[in-house]
Amino acid sequence: MPRIILASASPRRQELLKQIKIAHQVQIVEIDETPKPNENPADYVQRLAFEKATACRKKFNPKLPILAADTSVIFNHKILGKPENESDAKAMLQQLSGNTHEVFTAIALFGKSQHTALSITQVTFKTLTDSQIHAYWQSGEPIDKAGSYAIQGIASAFIEKINGSFSGVMGLPLFETAQLLALEGIEVLA
Repeated sequence: MPRIILASASPRRQELLKQIKIAHQVQIVEIDETPKPNENPADYVQRLAFEKATACRKKFNPKLPILAADTSVIFNHKILGKPENESDAKAMLQQLSGNTHEVFTAIALFGKSQHTALSITQVTFKTLTDSQIHAYWQSGEPIDKAGSYAIQGIASAFIEKINGSFSGVMGLPLFETAQLLALEGIEVLA
């Protein structure tokens, strides 16, 4: 029996909720994810999480609490979205190579009240060669991933250091999610 609605098509977010034993039903919503002019990354991910939860409430009017999230990879204060093609992915991965970037994940939970949280994680990549970047693209993994990589996949071999939430980089920071769910009376181990 679902305890919440997950307003996301992300299989990673579904896996993470299953990991903490939160039964959920998926309701996919479409919103415009274009950043506003001069919008800073923290405001951007928080706005999108809030808009996804709002869109789900309007479209489906569910009785269960709605959980929505948004994740962005940030390098030099710039949002790195999903790659459009191999050259776009290559450009992103070359920027991340040998550097530390941030991953911002915002979550919004709409139940009896509206709750939000923001997770910020620093991720340091090793220096990548052009052949590694090309081979990684050929694996198919970076195609639909913010910043052109999936920390839980092959790209884990590129990560020298992480400071923050591994699950937040995957797309749903579980510590913050559990805290918000508790505010709605949904305990992880209850």
